[in-house]
Amino acid sequence: MGIWRGLRVAFILGSLFMILLIIVYWDDIGGFNLYPYQEPKHKSPHSDSYLQATTGRSHSTSTSRAQTSSSFVVPTTAPSTPLVPAEMGGAVEEDAEEEGRDKQEQRTEETREDVEKERSRTAVDDGEQEVRKRKIMDTCSGKDAVEFPGRTRAFEQIPNRELDHLIVDDTHRIIYCYVPKVACTNWKRVMVVLSQSLISPSSGKPYADPEAIPPDLVHNSSLHLTFAKFWRHYGSLSRHLMALKLQHYTKFLFVRDPFVRLISAFRNKFGRPNEDFYRQFGSVMVRRYGNVSGSLPETAAEAFSAGVKPTFQQFITYLLDPETERESIFNEHWRQVYRLCHPCQVKYDFIGRLETLETDAEHLLKLLEVDHLVHFPSGARNRTAASWENDWFAQIPITMRRELYKLYEPDFELFGYPKPDSMLHL
Repeated sequence: MGIWRGLRVAFILGSLFMILLIIVYWDDIGGFNLYPYQEPKHKSPHSDSYLQATTGRSHSTSTSRAQTSSSFVVPTTAPSTPLVPAEMGGAVEEDAEEEGRDKQEQRTEETREDVEKERSRTAVDDGEQEVRKRKIMDTCSGKDAVEFPGRTRAFEQIPNRELDHLIVDDTHRIIYCYVPKVACTNWKRVMVVLSQSLISPSSGKPYADPEAIPPDLVHNSSLHLTFAKFWRHYGSLSRHLMALKLQHYTKFLFVRDPFVRLISAFRNKFGRPNEDFYRQFGSVMVRRYGNVSGSLPETAAEAFSAGVKPTFQQFITYLLDPETERESIFNEHWRQVYRLCHPCQVKYDFIGRLETLETDAEHLLKLLEVDHLVHFPSGARNRTAASWENDWFAQIPITMRRELYKLYEPDFELFGYPKPDSMLHL
């Protein structure tokens, strides 16, 4: 019994000794950390948790950590009379902490304001898109009482040759219908970068910068996979694949005021020597409507030197001539958008406008989730102004203006451009 009593006494004394050691050396071992700190995961810039993570100002997190720490810390006895330098140092530290908190709160507020502005702008953009899409639906359904060829036909009834403007990017699940004279060069550049279909001779790698792609190369039709090419690749399955891609891919196009687009096309193709357009169209206009006797110059350069070139009135006369329509469908630079992109058969997810190109392009790249991969090219773009309409049409008889409007009325209605009443009435 004496031995057991001695062992119990020794055990109790040993336990008391260990407790004393723990108390003495508690500050050195730092207590127990039951909740180790973890780096915050990536936060969306649109969430409140992102604001807290970027500024370190999460009140609830800091409070819980303080409570956790205090529950495991043994308080130590502070000196009753602190030294004066320590007081001064403490005041300086408090001022620095206060200043740091102010800066953090300011950054938090600025970040919050930026997020709210982005949300507000996105809401406005989305609302405008809904208005544009609704206008197309109303016109295609016949609510606007505007009739035009192909309004009620099914997509399967569109000939393959009329689907050559629908460019497909399978990697990013995008379909872009390009409209000449509506920033299509730069949008084709974006599509080339995304599809990696063109190698830069300087780097030996696919172009990563749209602005570095030469404009003459980007219009090479072999660079782009279009619906018109599907039959070569997929044969009898081509229409089925088109339907699947139209259902699941994001589809977009850009448009502009129809009359301004006509002016831009004339300036670009007939306002300066262009051999192809002179031989195919310009010489025909001059011969038919220019009262030119004798033979015409063979080249555009010779014609311009001799002052032989089509006028804007001759161009409009050519567009209104029934013989022109019998010869072939309009050239893509002045063909109506409804005949290029078939908005009554293709339900576009995004309708951009040249008049709001910068903001629309930014919104679209975010919608496509490729804004981190490519930017829309900046710099010089065709800027034929709407205010020029009255100047260009001043010499066009009122009857011809009205005929021209009827020819392009579907585009005015489909895409929400106002009827140019001042040009159509004396």
